[in-house]
Amino acid sequence: MKRESHPLLRGGRRGDSKYNHGWTATEMQSLASICEALLPPLTLNSLEGKNDQPTKAVQSFYKASGSQFPIPDETAELLGKRAVTEAVILLRVVLGALGTRLGTLLLCGPLCLSNKWPFVFNFSSISLENREKILQKWFRHRFLTPIRAAIFYVKALCLYNFFSRVNENDENPAWEAIGYHVDTGKEPFEVPQKRPLDKGMVETMRETDTTLVQSLAQRGIRAELDPNQNLFKIECDVVIVGSGCGGGVAAAVLACSGHKVIVLEKGNYFTASDYSSLEGPSLEQLYEAGGLFASTDGGVFVLSGSTVGGGSAVNWSACIKTPNTVLREWAEDCKIPFFGSPEYLSAMDIVCERIGVTETCVEEGFQNQVLRKGCENLGLKVDYVPRNSSENHYCGSCGYGCREGQKKGSDATWLVDAVDHGAVILTGCKAERFKFEENKSGSKRTKRCLGVIAKTSSSNITKRVEIKAKVTISACGALLTPPLMISSGLKNQNIGRYLHLHPVAMAWGYFPESNTDLRGKSYEGGIITSVHDVVGEDSKVRAIIETPSLGPGSFSGLCPWESGLDFKRRMVNYARTSNLIAIVRDSGSGEVKIEGRINYKLDTSDRENLRVGLRQALRILVAAGAVEVGTQRSDGQRLKCKGVSEKEVEEFLEMVSVVEGPLSMVENWTTLTSAHQMSSCRMGADDKEGAVDSSGESWEAEGLFVCDGSVLPSAVGVNPMITIQSTAYCISKRIAESLGRVTLSKAS
Repeated sequence: MKRESHPLLRGGRRGDSKYNHGWTATEMQSLASICEALLPPLTLNSLEGKNDQPTKAVQSFYKASGSQFPIPDETAELLGKRAVTEAVILLRVVLGALGTRLGTLLLCGPLCLSNKWPFVFNFSSISLENREKILQKWFRHRFLTPIRAAIFYVKALCLYNFFSRVNENDENPAWEAIGYHVDTGKEPFEVPQKRPLDKGMVETMRETDTTLVQSLAQRGIRAELDPNQNLFKIECDVVIVGSGCGGGVAAAVLACSGHKVIVLEKGNYFTASDYSSLEGPSLEQLYEAGGLFASTDGGVFVLSGSTVGGGSAVNWSACIKTPNTVLREWAEDCKIPFFGSPEYLSAMDIVCERIGVTETCVEEGFQNQVLRKGCENLGLKVDYVPRNSSENHYCGSCGYGCREGQKKGSDATWLVDAVDHGAVILTGCKAERFKFEENKSGSKRTKRCLGVIAKTSSSNITKRVEIKAKVTISACGALLTPPLMISSGLKNQNIGRYLHLHPVAMAWGYFPESNTDLRGKSYEGGIITSVHDVVGEDSKVRAIIETPSLGPGSFSGLCPWESGLDFKRRMVNYARTSNLIAIVRDSGSGEVKIEGRINYKLDTSDRENLRVGLRQALRILVAAGAVEVGTQRSDGQRLKCKGVSEKEVEEFLEMVSVVEGPLSMVENWTTLTSAHQMSSCRMGADDKEGAVDSSGESWEAEGLFVCDGSVLPSAVGVNPMITIQSTAYCISKRIAESLGRVTLSKAS
């Protein structure tokens, strides 16, 4: 019998739903007018010379408007949930001002004037043509950066919502026009029906105060109610906060060593038969902040998994071992010897074997064909990317969870080992703080960790959960481990600092189906199967070129906006637009000390390396046969390639620049992205250099360990999954040895 996909990964908001944004009618009128200017209804005359015989779907798309219900209300909801508080406050002030004639005059200048009464219009009464000109002015003006940043949030979220939202039938009316299709239904025999973690899984969303106790007892966990503190008290050997790359490995190693392990995961549990491949619902449920997590200045959008399996459940499958140059740097310069030891090299082999890493790809998707063809035509080296899936895995939606069940994330490997050996996983359960007592052992560590206090997301569970453990492990990732440690009272100066993001700049090339032998569409096929290293004169890698996964919502949110007409033409080309990403090993760093707030800046070398990588990506696209190429710079920087000379290409490349964020005091800026977060709770030879020691233990609290990407001494420079899992393996193996009863048969 076919099992229906999890309802949380299906369907969109219905038109008759209530909205909770609380914005005034004036603010909503101004917002709707901006949304209409961003995505205006256009006449069929706009299609002349661009589409000889536009389909009905394209005609309908051109007539569609960003102001149509319920786009403005849903945009307001998203802004309230996802934008930083300061931006929302500023935006509402701007929207309120635009609802008045005086405010509109101050913000919009002469474009709101008329020679007829009332002579000055408020924003919503200005002609659509002039509203578009006002937006163009705001996006370009270097002295209006606060307003520019606020309107940029509207642009990004309005367009993202328009192209990612689905109705109750999992449909979006714009998709046919842009060549996008999601196969949301598979035959029962095509989709794995297993839920391999069920025997160790307690999903708090399905529990009450009473049933939670019973469900835990069925899995060998006794929960006692403390009526004085209104919480459940639980005891175990090891409690792990987070179930991703680090937490999954730690759970497996320690459970297989004979210890009673409890894993807390604030996200939910999904399997192959639950996934829908729908961008909007999937990002909302599987990613931190619904996949719309941005730095405080809007300069970097960050993707971070938030589900059972963490990033390994939704990443793009790349499995690259830690480069030898990085291992030497960490072992020698950072004085952490185990990174240069046989122990670590062996751990990488064990990890790759457990998650089924393969070295080649039988059939590549459209974007990787472009990357490979461009490199080969230029005589550049291009390699296959090892993946934790079969060699014939051709899934373009693994970023929304692998519906074919072929990707071997932590949820399908390490956590299975863990529950097979008695581990219990509590989903919908978020750690609030670690619990400490004074350490009287005479150690330099002044605190001793006793466990963690957590709260469930279920409205039917009224009590908190206190888990007492011999060992507590924070494995909730580089964005969440530091805020959790700081809110628990830890003071080490390295906590929350030195955050590395592997910043990404993007180039694009358009390949009409009529003039290329490259097969497929941009969203089809393995996401990352090819890679090119951009090497400098000193033989050091300056950037790597790979391919991203971009659903139409994400594509539209990142796409430069020059005018409504230009934007709609870009979207009609979506399916045959190949995107290449330049990733750099960042020397600059940021901070994350408060949950949900990232501060990040590139340094000069990072900016230059991104520029070098971006230029190389554009060369590759031109060499592969693109008819037009460009960057994501805010001015829509692009080059028509037909008949262009090599000299003209190089002149175009000289103009390529990277300045992050709409708050930059420049006319043109670039929106960066990141899918890798590291080093915000880094290892160090002492407490001056790191937040944890080389065994992953906090310099301040005995018994508190960190086992995720935040412990890495610096950026890796390649996709970090293997590095994180290998580091976690070494840390957890040492913890197991310290606790005794080391029998690593299954996990090793």
